Amino acid sequence: MEDKIKYSNLVSKKGKNLKVDLLGLSKSDIVKILIKHNLPKFRASQLWNWIYRSGVSDFNLMSNISKDLQRNLSETFFISRPLIASSKISDDGTIKWLLKLNDGNEIETVWIPDNKRGTLCISSQVGCTLTCKFCHTGTQRLVRNLTSAEIVGQVMLAMDELNDWPSASENRYLTSIVLMGMGEPLYNYENVKTALEIIMDHAGISLSRRRITLSTSGIIPEIDKCGKDLGVNLAISLHATDDKLRDKLVPINKKYNIKKLLEAVRSYATISNARRVTWEYVMLKGVNDNIKDAKNLVNLIKGIPSKINLIPFNKWPCSPYECSSKTEINNFAKIIMKAGYASPIRTPRGRDVMAACGQLRSLSVKLKKYDRKPLNSLDIFNEDV
Repeated sequence: MEDKIKYSNLVSKKGKNLKVDLLGLSKSDIVKILIKHNLPKFRASQLWNWIYRSGVSDFNLMSNISKDLQRNLSETFFISRPLIASSKISDDGTIKWLLKLNDGNEIETVWIPDNKRGTLCISSQVGCTLTCKFCHTGTQRLVRNLTSAEIVGQVMLAMDELNDWPSASENRYLTSIVLMGMGEPLYNYENVKTALEIIMDHAGISLSRRRITLSTSGIIPEIDKCGKDLGVNLAISLHATDDKLRDKLVPINKKYNIKKLLEAVRSYATISNARRVTWEYVMLKGVNDNIKDAKNLVNLIKGIPSKINLIPFNKWPCSPYECSSKTEINNFAKIIMKAGYASPIRTPRGRDVMAACGQLRSLSVKLKKYDRKPLNSLDIFNEDV
């Protein structure tokens, strides 16, 4: 049997032939597929530059490639983008895009501007593996993992919309990415890893690992991998200071409790005084916002280079919680700052269009277990492409 090449995204049919999406493939996979089509290796670097440095998705616009080769590439490959199903702009300038994927499922991506630059909040799953009680996405449940192409595609689309090409521009608008959208990134680790390696590649989008933050509820085996493989900034969705409450708010705590989580964070590869871990803590009225909770939090993270991001709870339809008062949030922050930790209170962005933290959700429905097979497990034999 011939070697297989694993493609992490969907293919489109043209007659009986398959067209392969080049977006989301690693450089090595692009080289392999070009060799299979009797094309020289150097074409991979050309394609990479056009796709990720210039944002080109039409082979006919690649001026250093012959017309015959442009036609050949167009017949065999394509370079995808998610489609914008709807766009909502908040009064504060935040933009929420509802994106339609090739299979009809939908995800949400949020652009958060700050003067002449901004942060893109991207999703890693359709729905979410986890069922955190304060999070709107958690009510949707998991539909499926996103492919590496669909993760990178969110960045590409945002750069299209922002007119942010070429990616090497000193005046780029998109300067930071946070994986804080729909889904638990570490339950889709391989596709997230591939996507972030593409985004960080110096010959392409070239976004520094220091400008990328991955937020997790605490999937311990992958936290260590993430630190060693990617070295991006780490944010932990903590939200409680004892296991009893965290079991309720963040049910994955029943598998990976606070003690185990703290051990994993202490050994994360990039943590230092210059690169601190962020502890995310949603402020829920009468649940986790008293003075005792604040003191417990300080004791928990003692010795870990940290900052605590206090997040005023953003309501969503039928949510069971209320946001703590400004006074309660400020009193909580004072205790943390007195202990020597930075404790910014996150300014809600995009609340009026349901784009704020914890408010994202699409209408895509959960699939049967068989249909929910991760797309990166689709093996396409060389002879098919």
